[in-house]
Amino acid sequence: MYQAFYGFEERPFQLTPNPRYLYLSPKHREALATLRYGLTASLGVTVLLGEAGTGKTTLLSAALFAERRPEHRHVVLNNPTLSPAEFYEMLADRLGMPPTAGSKSRFLLNFEKDLSARHQAGGLTSIVIDEAQSLTHQLFEELRLLANLETATAKLVNLVLVGQPELAERLNDPALRQLKQRVVLRCSLEPLELRSAASYIAARLQVAGGSPREVFTKDAIVAIFEGSRGIPRTIGVICENALLAGFAAQKKPIDGALVAEVCKDLDLLGARRPARTAGGGPAGPGSGRAPHPLPGGAATGSRRWFSFGPGEVKAEAPADEGAASAADNHKRMFRFF
Repeated sequence: MYQAFYGFEERPFQLTPNPRYLYLSPKHREALATLRYGLTASLGVTVLLGEAGTGKTTLLSAALFAERRPEHRHVVLNNPTLSPAEFYEMLADRLGMPPTAGSKSRFLLNFEKDLSARHQAGGLTSIVIDEAQSLTHQLFEELRLLANLETATAKLVNLVLVGQPELAERLNDPALRQLKQRVVLRCSLEPLELRSAASYIAARLQVAGGSPREVFTKDAIVAIFEGSRGIPRTIGVICENALLAGFAAQKKPIDGALVAEVCKDLDLLGARRPARTAGGGPAGPGSGRAPHPLPGGAATGSRRWFSFGPGEVKAEAPADEGAASAADNHKRMFRFF
């Protein structure tokens, strides 16, 4: 709808875990490395924590994509609100094992044979649970017992738990202390800071074929950051709605006042309506309102995006899959700094 008006080849803020739009802040890069290591090393339990919308599922998709190998088997469960019988039925289906007709013992026999065969072939089996904070206590215990399967020298099952901060509270339950003791890797994602939020927005606009300085002004970026509180998913929602509103108003670039109206419509508590000058425009230098600091020390009243000089925001196209090594995986993704 608005793509041609703003010069996009596609919508830049779709709420899907598209690896082409992967943004790696320093913390996201650390989390991606942790996930990849947890999927490929015979360790035990890996935990990734983060508030809703901070990019956990996108990072998980990127890690699984980077570590896909014929000898490895990664089973992902996105809806863990299952009974034990349903859990084992789904696990058997994802592993390509024959139906067990609700028999846990038959599943375990088939599962152990499958694990042993894959281990002897030099492969690994990983069970990945997204939204793991929703697991029942009973399923936590079932997962712990599955994670106990091992040889004298190696774990046969890697368990990756991805969830919101409530997952940490669940693991602190004394009844789950045995599972928590098996957590070998653990990392957390935090909301983006202003500079990273601006880089995130700019990178997505560039990948979609747009020019950041022709889409949002500096004060618009500040308003998006304040309304979203640095949560990437909320940033995307605000930007999508701002682009629609800007297209309807035939406004280019989009300024802070329009973003503030969008945030108000979305009922985002972090949003503030920009102060206005006597002429009705957004407040800027000399308007009596102190501008929010931006990268490079620029004032927020300008209608131009801050320039992307050397060492600042850049997006690289992913390299050919076969040309990237595990140690240099970031060349297949985005590098911004």
